[in-house]
Amino acid sequence: MRNVVLVHGIFDTPAIFRSMERFLHKSGWTTFTPHLTPNSGHQGLEKLAGQLKDFVHKHIEPDQQFDLVGYSMGGLVSRYYLQRLGGLRRVRRFITLAAPHNGSYMAYLIPNRGGEQMRPGSAFIEDLNRDAAMLEQVGFVSLWTPWDLTIVPARSSVLPVGKALQVAVAAHPLMVLSRRSQQEVVRLLGEPCE
Repeated sequence: MRNVVLVHGIFDTPAIFRSMERFLHKSGWTTFTPHLTPNSGHQGLEKLAGQLKDFVHKHIEPDQQFDLVGYSMGGLVSRYYLQRLGGLRRVRRFITLAAPHNGSYMAYLIPNRGGEQMRPGSAFIEDLNRDAAMLEQVGFVSLWTPWDLTIVPARSSVLPVGKALQVAVAAHPLMVLSRRSQQEVVRLLGEPCE
């Protein structure tokens, strides 16, 4: 069985992944989509990562590996799960879609703990980036678009580890909703990890 966990972004719910789930199901994947709350990030991204860990423990057998896809804030939540909560032992491949790996200036518009953590140079991001090389263990790929007006600057979605692939879509939400992105995710999930 090929399992993939899809982690939504800020102010989203699992509904953001409906079309991607249909596409993944047709390609032979079983999907799991936790509903992280509060989805505003009010309590901080580490709390949401704890919810992700609990969700995985409840829904996927301990001896089964799975793949992980994190969209936007969900990419950082997933990284915290991988890098700080032991997720590296469970995950085969990790893909992010327009995740603010180096922060986003738009996060200054979010006046809560999660918003602060997603700002460029935040202690949260600096801590994760200090040992980002750990992500090489899980076949890490970052998908990003140069036309992202939510992740500012758009290249903030790129880390110096793993692979970074540019997807030509016109806006942040299309990183999940466009057929082009969905095809790229399925292609990457199907590749063997090096």
